[in-house]
Amino acid sequence: MEFQADAIDRVIKNTIDVMESSKYQIFEILQVARDELVALNKELQRVMDETDETLKKVDKLELQYHRSRIRLTEVSRDFVRYSERDIRVAYEKATELQLELMMTREREVYLRSRRDELQLRVRSVENSVERAEAIGSQMSVVLEYLSGELGQVTRIVESAKNRQMIGLKIILAQEEERKRIAREIHDGPAQMLANLVLRTEIVERMLVKQEFGLVQDEVLDLKGQVRYSLEEMRKVIFNLRPMALDDLGLIPTLRKYVHDYEEKTKIRTSFETRGKEHRLSSAMEAAVYRLVQEALSNAAKHAFPSYVLVEITYQAQLIKIVIKDNGLGFNVKKVSEQANRESFGLVGMRERVELLEGRMEILSAENQGTTIVVHIPTNVEKGRE
Repeated sequence: MEFQADAIDRVIKNTIDVMESSKYQIFEILQVARDELVALNKELQRVMDETDETLKKVDKLELQYHRSRIRLTEVSRDFVRYSERDIRVAYEKATELQLELMMTREREVYLRSRRDELQLRVRSVENSVERAEAIGSQMSVVLEYLSGELGQVTRIVESAKNRQMIGLKIILAQEEERKRIAREIHDGPAQMLANLVLRTEIVERMLVKQEFGLVQDEVLDLKGQVRYSLEEMRKVIFNLRPMALDDLGLIPTLRKYVHDYEEKTKIRTSFETRGKEHRLSSAMEAAVYRLVQEALSNAAKHAFPSYVLVEITYQAQLIKIVIKDNGLGFNVKKVSEQANRESFGLVGMRERVELLEGRMEILSAENQGTTIVVHIPTNVEKGRE
């Protein structure tokens, strides 16, 4: 049996080495694709702006050419008022405008073709980025799972399948959370900072040209963007770990989250507490906060309610959490039997509750809303938490 375990260890080590190398190659491909996507978007924007300017120029030239034709007709008919030189000037002007109009129309055709080509390339590169991100995420899940303590591989192989599935789900949830955070930072603060860099370059050019009035307006606008970027960064930090959870406690933090949730989703939300409030351990408060967060997120994504109630009840050795909505509802038995992405949130919540030695009950029916009731013991040993 020891020989078999060693052989498995060697196979897994070789597999990890190969996958680590492949993971970095995929990362490099992903980075190149992202850089190409940024460059293509800049080029596309430039071409679109130039196309708009060319269209305006075509309209202007068509109007000028039309007027020049009328002028040429007029001077050609009236030999008394206009000399041969006037006719020649009118003819040359009309010919010049006609030539310029033809060249501008050709430029318009080329720009339209270039724009369509760039749009196709942007979509292609976006698909490549998405595929590379998906592959990288999947490889990270497998690598993290395989990179565990290799001395326990034999026991893992002989253990129950449900424990393996729980481990994989936890790792997958971690990778999804990392991916979400990376996208939030890339699409939010990172883009804003990149824009600030470009705006500061514009300010530098204005200073060189001594356009101090424009510089003042630009600096005021930059100040507003910096404040907005700071606010976005604070939101990302709050989503990672609400600082108020450690400073103020569970109830004030949840009350703030429910208020923000109501403003963001436009769903009327009530938050109520019962019993004598008292501080729980840091891990317990974080777990309860995440449970409520996941339940409200699921309600907004899938139930589409107009009203949600969150109720926290403190008991002697128990905390009771009730999340109730008047949304679409669902068949609890049918969803529980399906291991699909839609039920993944509920599965994750149930596993969190089980880790806390609690129990969760889901009451729902189609078109009758959903009620989630969670009981968590607060006298669990700190080590177990």
